[in-house]
Order: sequence, then structure tokens, then C-alpha cells
Amino acid sequence: MKLKLKELRKTLYIFATEKTIGFTLISIFLGLVVGAIFLAAAGFNPFQAYWVMLLGVFSKPSYISYTIIRATPLILTGLSIAFAFKTGLFNIGAEGQFIIGSVAATAAGYFLHLPLLIHIPVVIISAVLAAGIWGGIAGYFKAKFGVHEVISTIMLNWIALYFQNFLIYTKGFQKPGGETSYSIQPTANMMILKTWKQSEAGREWLLQHPFWKDLLRTPMNWGFVIAILMAILVWFILNKTALGYRLRAVGFNKFAAEYGGINVNKNMIISMFIAGALAGLAGALQVVGVSHKVTLIAAMEGYGFDGIAVALIANSNALGCILAGLLFGALKYGGTKIQMFPVKAPSEVINIVIGSIVFFISIPKLIKVILTRKNKKEGTK
Repeated sequence: MKLKLKELRKTLYIFATEKTIGFTLISIFLGLVVGAIFLAAAGFNPFQAYWVMLLGVFSKPSYISYTIIRATPLILTGLSIAFAFKTGLFNIGAEGQFIIGSVAATAAGYFLHLPLLIHIPVVIISAVLAAGIWGGIAGYFKAKFGVHEVISTIMLNWIALYFQNFLIYTKGFQKPGGETSYSIQPTANMMILKTWKQSEAGREWLLQHPFWKDLLRTPMNWGFVIAILMAILVWFILNKTALGYRLRAVGFNKFAAEYGGINVNKNMIISMFIAGALAGLAGALQVVGVSHKVTLIAAMEGYGFDGIAVALIANSNALGCILAGLLFGALKYGGTKIQMFPVKAPSEVINIVIGSIVFFISIPKLIKVILTRKNKKEGTK
């Protein structure tokens, strides 16, 4: 009997430590099942709701475009969280770093007057550096004073939020008569074919091509392409470079890394700088590609917090963040459709689905902790 229990525990431990794509798919399925149960309990048809949500993502070119637009910042904030995870840090501050990136991008996009080919890179670099420094502050506190990054990044989130609101009410930055900043200059706008779509020739051509008219009526931009390139770059850095080796070594065991001659404190700061830069890039792309300004916000928009779930579903894999971000983008955008006729269900059920997926994804870690403690107790005996 004891032998069977040991074999069972060994199997569970392997299951908990070697999470596969199959397990992730099962977790997503179970999350949808939980959402269906809540819909049925509230008197809605779950099959009809999910079908409407599916049509709300794939039935029109514009729906697919909006899904990708929603997914782009989630991919990048997911990359930010995943990068920090890989290096042994828990970056809760992607939300604040996203805000700082948005503010820096708006400021550079509005106050600077540069040619098109120069303006967009300057705006993006400004946002990346500002958010990287913001993330690096948490890394410095961790390295210098031992302040846990969870505490410091949570506090920095709120500082970033109120700093943005303060700037919006600053003379010269606030648009008169509103609660928004001025819009960025046209040379900092990264929307695809924006000028052509508004021209007479563009409107005439689009009228003759319904597919492209529907697709291009959305704020399509190059953000998704940049997000994919960044995911590839992050994967390459972590797995194929000396910097990535040092950062991962610190994440696996900082004491062993220090014994091996790696400067642990320096790499903590570098890791948080890069994580912040990735989240800041998400904010920059949102400004130059979609919103073109920042607005007064009473509460955080959630891109950074949703990035945590994206990173968990991707198992902190940089390339996996692309698929996880697209999944979340589809759930977030398609979920709004179930509020309409004929379902008329609350879109909050999508948050239940997402929360359930994250719960099931996290189960192996719970199993691992329980079994590790059990093994330690038996070892002591």
C-alpha cells in the first residue's frame, strides 16, 4: 500500500513539475466549463453565449482586427511578467510601467515635432526608457535594501496612476474643456494607411472592396508585429545569450549564481529594467497606434494585471505569450458580444472564465508545494 502511495505521489510530482501544452488546453477547457455553469445557473444558454462570442471574434474582418488590437498590449505585459518570472522576480508593477510608458509616449508624441521616420522611434524609445527606469527602481530597492519587489511594484503602480492624472490637469498638457491630454502629432501616429483612408481616393476604393473597408475601419497598426518580434527577441535573450544565462541563473538559485561569480544585485536591476521596458512598450504602442493620448482614469485599466494571467498560461514562455495574449484578446473582445441580443448575458462571466483558467493552471504548483512539504516531513522522520 505504501509503495502504491509513493508511486502515486511520484506521478503527481512529475505532473506538477512538467506542465505540458495538453494540460494548459485542459485548463482552458475547464475554465470554459466553469463559465458555462455560471451562465446556466443565471438562466442563460451557455452554448448560445459561447457561439455568439465565437462569432464576435471571427465572423467579420473588423472583429479579428479588434481582437488582435486587444491582444497586443496583453502579449507585451505578459512578456514583462514572464521575463521577471524567469529571473526569479515577481513583477506586479507591469500596470504602472504600462502607464508610465503611455505618459512618456504621449509627451514625446505631442511636444516634439519631428519627421515621421524619426518621430515614431523617438516616441517608442522614450516610453521604453521611462518605463524601464520605473521598473528598475523596484529592482534597485530589492538589490540595495532587500525590499520585496511585490511590495515596491504595487506601490509604484499607484504612484504611476496618480502621476498620470496629475499631468493631465497640468497646463500645456491638458486639452481645454476635457479630461484628456492633447493628441500626439500626426507624425507620431502608427495607424496603418490612416491618411489614405481619409482621402477621396481611399474612400472610393474602400467602397468597392467591402472586405478591406470593414477591416481598415479599425485602428489597425504595426503593434502586433512589434509584439511578435519582441517575443522572439526575449526568447533569444533568455535562451541564447550570456545575459540570459546570468539572469536565469539568478532566478534558479541566487546563492549558487553568486558563488559562480555572477553579480546578483546588478542582474536584479537589469531584469526589472527590461521587464519595465516591455510593459512600457505596450503603453507606447497603445498610444501611437490606438488612443493617441492619455485620459484621466479613476482605476487602473488592467493591462498589467491581465499580463500576469497571460504569463501563467504561457508558463513564462516568451513565444507562448503570443498565443496566450491572443486567447485573452479573444475572450476580452468576444466577451462583450454576449451582452447583446439574443443572449443578453453579463460580460463579467468572461472574468470568471479567465479566473478559472488561471486557477486550474496554478493547481500543479499547489500540488508541488504539498508534495515537497510531505517529502520533507518524511525525510525528517
